[in-house]
Amino acid sequence: MNNKLYGNLIFELSHAGRKGYSLPKNEFGNYNIPTSIRRNSDANLPECDELTVTRHYTNHSGNNFGVDNGFYPLGSCTMKYNPAINEEIATMPQFTHLHPLQPASTCQGALKICQELRKALSEIAGLADFTLNPFAGAHGELTGLMIIRSYHESRGDSKRTKVIVPDSAHGTNPASAAVCGLDIVEVKSTANGIVDIDNLKALLDGSIAAMMMTNPNTLGLFEQQIPEIAQLVHDCGGLMYYDGANLNPMLGVCRPGDMGFDVMHINLHKTFSTPHGGGGPGSGPVGVRKGLEKFLPDNSDISVGPYHGNFGVIMKAYAYILSLGKEHIKQVGPLSTLNANYIKESLKDIYELPIKGLCKHEFVFNGLADKSTGITTMDVAKRLLDYGYHAPTIYFPLLFHEAMMIEPTENESKGTLDGFITVMRKIADEAKNEPDLLKTAPHNTPIGRVDDVLAAKHPIVTYKQLQSES
Repeated sequence: MNNKLYGNLIFELSHAGRKGYSLPKNEFGNYNIPTSIRRNSDANLPECDELTVTRHYTNHSGNNFGVDNGFYPLGSCTMKYNPAINEEIATMPQFTHLHPLQPASTCQGALKICQELRKALSEIAGLADFTLNPFAGAHGELTGLMIIRSYHESRGDSKRTKVIVPDSAHGTNPASAAVCGLDIVEVKSTANGIVDIDNLKALLDGSIAAMMMTNPNTLGLFEQQIPEIAQLVHDCGGLMYYDGANLNPMLGVCRPGDMGFDVMHINLHKTFSTPHGGGGPGSGPVGVRKGLEKFLPDNSDISVGPYHGNFGVIMKAYAYILSLGKEHIKQVGPLSTLNANYIKESLKDIYELPIKGLCKHEFVFNGLADKSTGITTMDVAKRLLDYGYHAPTIYFPLLFHEAMMIEPTENESKGTLDGFITVMRKIADEAKNEPDLLKTAPHNTPIGRVDDVLAAKHPIVTYKQLQSES
């Protein structure tokens, strides 16, 4: 291991007998732990003093990348800036010291925030009410589908077991439907990247429980035929589900409820600025149209999570909405759309743009326009790291072989976008003149090109394993 590049592992800094803490005097006596739950041998833990541990993790923290560090154009994830005031309010002891089992009379302020956020989300989405229970977007999808299933069962309509999902959908859509015990039916996209109405008509019958849609879709395209699609699905007795992952460009422009959707989830940790990544934190409130309120977890026997969901994320989203207010939240969608189109139009001469025309908050290139270089989307993404940019989403959606999904949010300045455009053009030039530079990238990061397949199939997750393979 090259310590100059990678830094020492905490185990390599260990010295027998060193401690970073001192326990207070034992005032409770000694108790024997049952043999059945005791370890057979001591845990292999590093022995380090406090200063060594502090320096070790502080130095490693500098390798983290986030929106606070630089441009993060991760398509379909809406990695927007999280204002510091959100964190300040969410970490106030009046909220962090609450206990979920304390009497309701002692936490009326927190309960009022939940109620006010539900009202705000209902107004933004054009729906009747929301539940804040779900802890993530996919959790929200599952909750929404459980609501839809309960609705059909309440009418004695047990034959509706199928959910229509576009071929451009997020992978969580079919996964959530499957977990809910429903069958997935795929509807194809046209050459223009939107739902094929004729293909959809052939799929509709009395077995359809719902259709799940994201609008704009994963190509960043607005599905202009939503009213017709909603009418077709409703006519056959199904409900419309809106995946809220791409809600950001809709803010201030249109509302899912007005488009004909019956149920939807909102990713608070995307659209409303609360940070996400690395598995959390998340929050996926679910809203319903008028007439379906009784099927929400708060009002029915559906159980999806305790209490009021991820309250810390709820607090941040509430602070974000209040900070913008009705006047400025209307600027979010148009500005995110403007930024995306600016990058797209500035690069479409050297990166292949498979679907022309106006996009919304994100767009998809199909790799470099010049395929003769042999440079892949993966190579471009790895080279971007050398220039201090987080790579965009790559190889998704699956509609294009070299997909590169780019989403700048409304927060980014023209100067930041111009810097990214300049680097993307430079990389395209390197692909022609110095292709090996890209094929071996990244060069300036703590870790170089990783064998992703090997890492996924045979991960090294313990120091003991690392020692045995050294």
